[in-house]
Amino acid sequence: MLEQTAMTQLKILWKKSPEPVSYPDALSEMQRLTAEIRSGEGSECVWLLQHPALFTAGTSARIEDLFNPNQYPTYDAGRGGQWTYHGPGQRIAYVMLDLTRPHGDLRPRDLRQYVNFLEEWIIQALALLGVRGERRCDRIGVWICDPETGVEEKIAAIGVRVSRWTSWHGIAINVDPDLNDFDGIVPCGIRGYGVTSLQKLGVNASMEDVDRALEKTWGLVFGGELSEGK
Repeated sequence: MLEQTAMTQLKILWKKSPEPVSYPDALSEMQRLTAEIRSGEGSECVWLLQHPALFTAGTSARIEDLFNPNQYPTYDAGRGGQWTYHGPGQRIAYVMLDLTRPHGDLRPRDLRQYVNFLEEWIIQALALLGVRGERRCDRIGVWICDPETGVEEKIAAIGVRVSRWTSWHGIAINVDPDLNDFDGIVPCGIRGYGVTSLQKLGVNASMEDVDRALEKTWGLVFGGELSEGK
């Protein structure tokens, strides 16, 4: 019991980049951070950032799902999933954790539960902003259902990679991106569903509002404490 308490109280580095980060630079930084976590020389980390407009391909991405009329840069992400758009107005949270140990109620070495916890984190953060996010058993991510029309649209995507039980990549929440840019792909390979944002839903939340909601709900889902970092 004492060992578990000590583990859940380990601090997670809460890192934020004020300027857009190029995708290659983000990959390089995540690789550095995860290597330090595995070696015991670095802290687990949540990294908040935005990217310039681009598309990333997961390991299951199909070339026929990429249209890219604006000729945005494309990158092989190495994570699970299919095509994803990233761009201004979207909050990215890259989560780098040692999954060999528990985090709150998250069991060690349980990848399925880890993805479920990421979804729960997003859902709880959205709830603080007055938005009801929902899961779908056959679709990873967080969805919004219009109570009048029944139309479902995706507000947050999840794509993870785990290397020697250290997680990297993470989540993307649509705050106020240009939703037309999503037309350049079949988002996450899922046809028949649209994409939404907080702004489209009439929620005028700033990026700082979203960050505060994510920070407030982190401990409720994953346990532990956050420490500010650069």
